Amino acid sequence: MACEHFDVVIVGAGLSGIGAGYHLQTRCPDRSYVILENRQAIGGTWDIFRYPGIRSDSDMYTLGYAFKPWAGDKTIADGASILDYVRGTAAEHGIDRKVRFGHRVTRADWSTAEARWTVEAEHEGETLRFTCAFLFLCGGYYSYGGGHQPDLPGRERFQGRVIHPQAWDEGYDYSGQQVVVIGSGATAVTLVPEMAKAAAHVTMLQRSPTYMVARPSKDRLANALRRVLPAMAAYQFIRWRNVLLVATFFRLAKRQPGRVRRGLIRRVRRALGRDYDVATHFTPRYDPWDQRLCLVPDGDLFKAVRSGRASVVTDQVVAFTGTGVRLASGRELPADLVVTATGLELVVWNGIEVWVDGRKVEAGRTLAYKAMMFEGVPNMALAFGYTNASWTLKADLTCAFVCRILNHMAATGLRQATPVNTDPTVEPRPWVNFTSGYVVRALERLPKQGSKPPWRMHQSYVRDVMSMRFDKLEDGVLRFSNLAKKAKAAA
Repeated sequence: MACEHFDVVIVGAGLSGIGAGYHLQTRCPDRSYVILENRQAIGGTWDIFRYPGIRSDSDMYTLGYAFKPWAGDKTIADGASILDYVRGTAAEHGIDRKVRFGHRVTRADWSTAEARWTVEAEHEGETLRFTCAFLFLCGGYYSYGGGHQPDLPGRERFQGRVIHPQAWDEGYDYSGQQVVVIGSGATAVTLVPEMAKAAAHVTMLQRSPTYMVARPSKDRLANALRRVLPAMAAYQFIRWRNVLLVATFFRLAKRQPGRVRRGLIRRVRRALGRDYDVATHFTPRYDPWDQRLCLVPDGDLFKAVRSGRASVVTDQVVAFTGTGVRLASGRELPADLVVTATGLELVVWNGIEVWVDGRKVEAGRTLAYKAMMFEGVPNMALAFGYTNASWTLKADLTCAFVCRILNHMAATGLRQATPVNTDPTVEPRPWVNFTSGYVVRALERLPKQGSKPPWRMHQSYVRDVMSMRFDKLEDGVLRFSNLAKKAKAAA
């Protein structure tokens, strides 16, 4: 079977994949690439999720690309605006012409003898093959096939409708209905105030509370600066301001969790009033940033609760009934619609089987180098964002680092870059120190980080900027080898 060859194969045409295309075109203009996208549209997460109120949970000055200023007036943007931003970036730079839609990548085989990957993709019932010198996985971290669905007994008895946000039916009319949203993460916090505008009542049913922080959806300083400064200058200033503010808050939370905890709870109490039972419904059992904080733009969730159009119940589902859900306390919540905002199903390496010289590589047994490449796996990188900051901050750095590697190999004639650990004192640790359910469920399958650099993940954009832009490539861990035949002959 004939194979098309490219210097780089990118998997996924979402936020990361389009960014990767831009970096390759800009930093490695002589390199060919293709983007293989499973679905029929550009946009990834922002095209998949269509539930009511879908929005960013990070500010757009850091979720946006470093090279493309965010032009919207809201710093916490709706999903449609973000999708337009990603697709506009792809069209502006011709990246959309590099995308092959309906290509689900299933397997990648590395051959040291040939210094190339053979990538298999399913397309319209056929298996197509591509070869490349470098494989860049930009397809995100969760399954596009569906979200996490916990086993809730009695579901077949329920006379209403059950929808997971990842499979939202845009034509469904819930106006005037009793709605129960199961969950307390970012999706639930987005859904509840938006659905409360039309539903008879919306109940957010949670097993345990999540830390929440209100923030204006518009950044007045950013909008003022854009009126007096060039777009890129204003964008970079606000971007770095937000990076440093988030980093400072994160460090404070880790060093003084009690102080930050009290401050967050105090703000919620101020938003909901003295009589509200904040201790039960908005006081988590864990420390701040053990899980991701939920952003509440303009305090919309708190306003919905105070208005009486929404409420929060902290309890556990025992079973569905014919007309709602029965709780461990014995209470029954009536419902016409139950939204299971119960999280995602993580996939490893974009769901691709990875083989190196005939040996299948198990991701859970590898160490991650700079949180982007993997021990013993040549010429492959993964775009994976921060848990305590915007996804794109790390994706941008990863793209730039991949380009450094490609240019170094072109300059030296060496065709292979492989992270190798020879330090017996490096201890494996979980990929991320996060207690969110979707992470915990996948920890065994995820790669490991190490106990010391460059295997350790710092979750710090500032530290990663210094490391990934300025550290030596040939650091004794990232090994370059496999001299090209022409270079051998010349020597």
